[in-house]
Amino acid sequence: MSSRTGRAVSRPAGGNWTILTNHGHVLLALYRNPDLRQRDIAHGVGITEGAVQRILAELEAAGYVTVERVGRRNRYLVDASLGLRHPIEDGHCIGEVLEQLAPPAMATS
Repeated sequence: MSSRTGRAVSRPAGGNWTILTNHGHVLLALYRNPDLRQRDIAHGVGITEGAVQRILAELEAAGYVTVERVGRRNRYLVDASLGLRHPIEDGHCIGEVLEQLAPPAMATS
Protein backbone atom coordinates (compact mmCIF):
# COMPACT_ATOMS: atom_id res chain seq x y z
CA MET A 1 0.00 0.00 0.00
CA SER A 2 1.23 3.53 -0.66
CA SER A 3 0.32 6.89 0.83
CA ARG A 4 -0.99 9.89 -1.09
CA THR A 5 2.61 11.08 -1.30
CA GLY A 6 3.64 7.85 -3.02
CA ARG A 7 5.59 6.50 -0.05
CA ALA A 8 4.95 2.94 1.06
CA VAL A 9 2.73 2.65 4.13
CA SER A 10 2.58 -0.52 6.17
CA ARG A 11 -0.35 -1.73 8.23
CA PRO A 12 0.65 -2.44 11.81
CA ALA A 13 -0.20 -5.80 13.31
CA GLY A 14 -2.45 -5.97 16.33
CA GLY A 15 -5.94 -7.26 15.77
CA ASN A 16 -8.96 -6.33 13.72
CA TRP A 17 -9.78 -2.91 15.21
CA THR A 18 -9.49 0.32 13.22
CA ILE A 19 -8.65 3.90 14.14
CA LEU A 20 -11.84 5.34 12.62
CA THR A 21 -15.32 4.30 13.73
CA ASN A 22 -18.01 3.02 11.39
CA HIS A 23 -19.50 6.53 11.50
CA GLY A 24 -16.20 7.89 10.19
CA HIS A 25 -16.04 5.23 7.51
CA VAL A 26 -19.59 6.03 6.33
CA LEU A 27 -18.80 9.75 6.23
CA LEU A 28 -15.62 9.10 4.27
CA ALA A 29 -17.44 6.89 1.77
CA LEU A 30 -20.10 9.56 1.23
CA TYR A 31 -17.53 12.34 1.01
CA ARG A 32 -15.84 10.39 -1.77
CA ASN A 33 -19.11 9.56 -3.53
CA PRO A 34 -22.38 11.17 -2.37
CA ASP A 35 -24.41 8.99 -4.75
CA LEU A 36 -23.56 5.66 -3.11
CA ARG A 37 -26.44 3.34 -2.31
CA GLN A 38 -26.77 2.13 1.26
CA ARG A 39 -25.99 -1.39 0.03
CA ASP A 40 -22.70 -0.15 -1.45
CA ILE A 41 -21.81 1.74 1.72
CA ALA A 42 -22.46 -1.39 3.78
CA HIS A 43 -20.28 -3.48 1.51
CA GLY A 44 -17.43 -0.95 1.47
CA VAL A 45 -17.44 -0.36 5.23
CA GLY A 46 -18.04 -4.00 6.10
CA ILE A 47 -21.26 -3.56 8.07
CA THR A 48 -24.91 -4.45 7.53
CA GLU A 49 -27.39 -2.29 5.64
CA GLY A 50 -29.30 -1.89 8.91
CA ALA A 51 -26.18 -0.49 10.57
CA VAL A 52 -25.76 1.92 7.65
CA GLN A 53 -29.38 3.08 8.05
CA ARG A 54 -28.85 3.68 11.79
CA ILE A 55 -25.56 5.53 11.24
CA LEU A 56 -27.05 7.67 8.47
CA ALA A 57 -29.98 8.60 10.71
CA GLU A 58 -27.56 9.62 13.48
CA LEU A 59 -25.33 11.57 11.10
CA GLU A 60 -28.36 13.32 9.62
CA ALA A 61 -29.77 14.17 13.07
CA ALA A 62 -26.40 15.67 14.04
CA GLY A 63 -26.23 17.71 10.81
CA TYR A 64 -23.22 15.95 9.29
CA VAL A 65 -25.25 14.55 6.39
CA THR A 66 -28.15 15.97 4.41
CA VAL A 67 -30.20 13.60 2.29
CA GLU A 68 -31.35 14.89 -1.08
CA ARG A 69 -33.74 12.87 -3.22
CA VAL A 70 -32.62 12.61 -6.87
CA GLY A 71 -35.14 10.67 -8.90
CA ARG A 72 -35.45 7.27 -7.26
CA ARG A 73 -32.13 7.55 -5.44
CA ASN A 74 -30.65 9.50 -2.57
CA ARG A 75 -27.66 11.80 -2.65
CA TYR A 76 -25.90 12.27 0.68
CA LEU A 77 -24.24 15.64 1.15
CA VAL A 78 -21.60 15.85 3.88
CA ASP A 79 -21.20 19.12 5.79
CA ALA A 80 -17.42 19.10 6.15
CA SER A 81 -17.46 22.34 8.18
CA LEU A 82 -18.89 20.73 11.33
CA GLY A 83 -16.60 20.16 14.27
CA LEU A 84 -15.35 16.84 15.53
CA ARG A 85 -17.31 15.55 18.50
CA HIS A 86 -14.70 14.57 21.10
CA PRO A 87 -13.29 17.27 23.44
CA ILE A 88 -9.70 16.28 22.59
CA GLU A 89 -10.46 17.22 18.95
CA ASP A 90 -11.81 20.67 19.85
CA GLY A 91 -11.12 23.28 17.19
CA HIS A 92 -10.98 20.81 14.31
CA CYS A 93 -13.64 20.04 11.72
CA ILE A 94 -14.55 16.78 10.05
CA GLY A 95 -13.42 18.22 6.72
CA GLU A 96 -9.81 18.21 7.90
CA VAL A 97 -9.97 14.44 8.37
CA LEU A 98 -11.95 13.75 5.21
CA GLU A 99 -9.66 15.86 3.02
CA GLN A 100 -6.63 13.92 4.25
CA LEU A 101 -8.21 10.54 3.55
CA ALA A 102 -10.13 11.24 0.34
CA PRO A 103 -8.17 11.79 -2.86
CA PRO A 104 -8.89 15.39 -3.97
CA ALA A 105 -10.28 14.28 -7.33
CA MET A 106 -12.84 12.09 -5.58
CA ALA A 107 -14.02 14.60 -2.97
CA THR A 108 -17.09 16.50 -4.10
CA SER A 109 -18.01 18.58 -1.02
